[in-house]
Amino acid sequence: MDPQLHHSVTESVATVVISHPDKRNAMTAAMWRALPPLLGELAGDPAVRVLVLTGEGGTFCAGADISTLRQSPQEAQGLAVRAEEALAAFPKPTLAAVRGHCVGGGAQLAAACDLRFAEEGALFGVTPAKLGIVYPSSSTRRLVSLVGPATAKYLLFSGELIDTERALRTGLVDEVLPAGGLGKRVAEFARVLVSRSQLTQAAAKEFADGRTDRDAHWAGQAGASGDTAEGVAAFLERRQPRFGWSVPTSG
Repeated sequence: MDPQLHHSVTESVATVVISHPDKRNAMTAAMWRALPPLLGELAGDPAVRVLVLTGEGGTFCAGADISTLRQSPQEAQGLAVRAEEALAAFPKPTLAAVRGHCVGGGAQLAAACDLRFAEEGALFGVTPAKLGIVYPSSSTRRLVSLVGPATAKYLLFSGELIDTERALRTGLVDEVLPAGGLGKRVAEFARVLVSRSQLTQAAAKEFADGRTDRDAHWAGQAGASGDTAEGVAAFLERRQPRFGWSVPTSG
């Protein structure tokens, strides 16, 4: 089976599946290149309100296909960083659903998502020290923001894998599910996100990612949208709110 990225949209949830089962879903150069435009397409789809990234079968992603590093390690790393940054910049909530190995470039992609849910038995690792690669500064900062400098150094210095218990304790993952329970929980939580205010989510995502110059912008969006009034009215009337604000589409 050719390595590729599959995607589907169901009930406002876009699911992107990393598919390269012969190599534990390792990302080829073509797959790295394909991810940013695919994310752009999904970001511009008003039907999409949440993105789930996962791997085919029992593995999330074992990193970059090592054969792609022989020609130009710098080019391969640049492709991975561009894909990671495109995922981090996705304007709607993103969730990595992790089974099995989440290593190297796979860990980069998972870290670029807003949230990470993992199945018991998953293993996480950041492995450039095994290959003599300098991990990108942007990726390092993102990892530090998730797990703190000490755990980031542990992962980067050693290249050792950690289990879900340690990943949860250090903040690398947000929830750990028993075997067989990941898909149901991710679908359940995605539905929760779809039901919530996109205005709140979009502003919170920017603020949490460090934007400090958009308070006035978001105050204006809140005032013009009517979502606050709708949310309060729905609460008092004991019904589901019908929020009207949505992430603007470009073009």
